[in-house]
Amino acid sequence: MGVETEYGISGALSPDETARYLFRPVVAEYSSTNVFTPNAGRLYLDVGAHPEVATAECDSIGQLLRYERAGDHQLNELALQAEQALAAEGIGGQVYLFKNNVDSVGNSYGCHENYLISRAVALKALGKQLLPFMITRQLIAGAGLYKNGQFRLSQRADQVWEGISSATTRSRPIINTRDEPHGDSTKYRRMHVIVGDSNMAESTFLLKVGSTQLVLDMIDEGWPLDNVELDNPIAHIRDIALDPTGQTLLDLKAGGTITALAVQKHLCERAQAFLSEREPDPDLEYVVDLWERVITAVETQDFAAVSTEIDWVIKRNLLQRYAGRASEDKLRQLDLAYHDIRPDRGLFYVLQRRGLVRRHTDEEDIAHAVAHPPATTRAALRGRILAQAREAGKPVTVDWVRMRAGETQVELLDPFATDEEHIAGLLKEL
Repeated sequence: MGVETEYGISGALSPDETARYLFRPVVAEYSSTNVFTPNAGRLYLDVGAHPEVATAECDSIGQLLRYERAGDHQLNELALQAEQALAAEGIGGQVYLFKNNVDSVGNSYGCHENYLISRAVALKALGKQLLPFMITRQLIAGAGLYKNGQFRLSQRADQVWEGISSATTRSRPIINTRDEPHGDSTKYRRMHVIVGDSNMAESTFLLKVGSTQLVLDMIDEGWPLDNVELDNPIAHIRDIALDPTGQTLLDLKAGGTITALAVQKHLCERAQAFLSEREPDPDLEYVVDLWERVITAVETQDFAAVSTEIDWVIKRNLLQRYAGRASEDKLRQLDLAYHDIRPDRGLFYVLQRRGLVRRHTDEEDIAHAVAHPPATTRAALRGRILAQAREAGKPVTVDWVRMRAGETQVELLDPFATDEEHIAGLLKEL
């Protein structure tokens, strides 16, 4: 699994000019704004002057969290260098990077999730089973958004227009069906999810990815689930975003209705039973515990038990402290400041330092993830080749599957390959 996170950017100059300063050290080292970094993830400048980090392949949600946080660290370091360059040239000003999903004029940028699934699974059929979970997942993992005097659970809910599609930007579907497995296409597919919010709270990130992994596993293994296929899933997603009680009624394709909360409750209960029959996994056990606590909180409207773990709850609590005595502009400013990734400035980090946000990583975890690739996936081999190329001072070309130096090319179609015998020839070439 892996995630791609796009960041909003702002500074004294235009976004394009600020992004050029941000990527100046990258261009100086690699002569490109699209590179693979020492931890085997990808860093690049996306359309619309959005810096983006795609994590290396990870095989657990705890590992993925560390590498997702490493992306924040990498970009913040570039922002600090950009500020130094701006000061040296007499321009000055701060560089702001926001891990959110919508700007002040309504432009949207994404946080995309990628899950490895079997080629034997029919993607459209799987998508239909997943859609009820996906449109209601904002109840448990939304980042929250203050907009036009209303609080929404999700930042992305207003930005998606289809359930399942091969497009990404034109129609913004919940699930993208473009066939890019980044692996052996006879064995694997890549489930590409576009609907999720970027999360600041580590607990929310674990819940978002972990609950999705569990639902995918249950579907893949034929675990018995109720038929909650919806008549028109996309018609309900914005209503759910405005209803923190979870009581939005969804029309079932087979007839009748079900509430958004009932969808999540059913899947959580099935996931608990499913997990009880598998090998112990502390990360996923935490996920189902938190999942159940969020459902109870939404059901009772008593959020004390999850007030340090769920992004939209943390943010709403913050905004409610200022309700009635702060202007609309001030509330929007607080909303945006929550997503500032600068540790000594971002409002989220102020709350974290005060013990108002639960943390699962530490600075040592993140520093290691910045400098080293995951050891349990083929990212380890990509990182090994990148390190050898730097040491030798020789050019190398890499992507998710292929690596090339000189006349020697290696294709790693197995995402779980970690044995250096696969890349021995390439290392020798370097």
